[in-house]
Amino acid sequence: MSVPRPRMGALRAMLVLGMLEAFGPLSMDLYLPQLPQLAASLGTSEALGQATMSACMIGLGLGQLIAGPLSDRLGRRLPLMVGVAAFAVLSVLCAVAPSIELLLLARFLQGLAGSAGIVICLAVARDQFEGVEVSRMLSLLFLVSGTAPVIAPIVGGQLARIMDWRGIFWVLGGVGVALLLVVVLALPETLDRGDRHGGGVRVLAGHAGAVVRDRLFLAVLCAGAAGGVAFFTYLSMSPFVLQDQFGLSPQTFSLAFAAGALANILGSQASRLVVRRWGPLRVYLGGITATLIATTAFLVVAIGGAGVIGVAAALIGFMLCAGIGGPNGQTLALAHHGARAGTASALLGVSMFLFGPVVAPLAAGIGGTTALTMSLTMTAAATVAAISAWVFVRPAASD
Repeated sequence: MSVPRPRMGALRAMLVLGMLEAFGPLSMDLYLPQLPQLAASLGTSEALGQATMSACMIGLGLGQLIAGPLSDRLGRRLPLMVGVAAFAVLSVLCAVAPSIELLLLARFLQGLAGSAGIVICLAVARDQFEGVEVSRMLSLLFLVSGTAPVIAPIVGGQLARIMDWRGIFWVLGGVGVALLLVVVLALPETLDRGDRHGGGVRVLAGHAGAVVRDRLFLAVLCAGAAGGVAFFTYLSMSPFVLQDQFGLSPQTFSLAFAAGALANILGSQASRLVVRRWGPLRVYLGGITATLIATTAFLVVAIGGAGVIGVAAALIGFMLCAGIGGPNGQTLALAHHGARAGTASALLGVSMFLFGPVVAPLAAGIGGTTALTMSLTMTAAATVAAISAWVFVRPAASD
């Protein structure tokens, strides 16, 4: 079945899909500066405070298994609209949660709903672009979606001056309503009816089976799972390490975190500039190798006690390198899965969203939320990702 002709120009696709892809960063980063205060206000431990992020991330991962395949069957727009609307409602439930237990449940459900924005946007990009152009479009999307990790912690740090963490979730509810309007008004249906599967579980299982039989997809999935552990460790431990261990204020922390997010954007745009010349595989391997070097530098800095400047510089380097490899890994994974892009995107997303939220709190519970624990976990994960990329992805992509 042929891929449908693009219905959106590159600029429109970049803006619309980029805003919708911001679900994950917004869900995490807007309240990130207040994560230590959230734990204190609910009378719970730092580990359970981090678990509010883990619950959302697990929801973001599992929800893709629902939203992605549904979008292959029903089209892209309907599942996306339902997910965005539910995200807005569940953000309000998070704001009024009276206990850590109910907040954890609401965060998990909020992640389930928000997953539609992440997985379906990737499927829409695959609907409309081919080959290297998919990688370039994903890098362009990051110009928009990547601004969320830059702006969100800064905005969150400033909002901390006038509201508590509950107010942040009210803000997220408003963001959900705004993004619903974007879907209704600006996103056309991109999956032709002839390319949708009309069956039930059997057809869905067939799609999933075809995806997991692809050696290249499985290789990228394994490397992405390890990369997700490194990223989520950075995301969940950095507020405690930089604020509690090194004494940064929420406002100063938000600036340091935003600098890392800006470096991630720069990495993704560097990838866009060179991918036509070098190809997705070479850029992917270069980015994932550089990420390992950056995490190793962080470990050396943490062991050597270089202080907050050294730690922040190493983390910014990590984010820069991660931005180079990311879009190209997704391009490689989706290369053979046109009409199955929703299912393939879902499985890829699960690998990146499920393991990190389990490993990072476990590491923190064992070694504490320190720079040493954080750097050890990130370096170990980046090592597994690099080995997977060179040993499995490289030969599978070369066949």
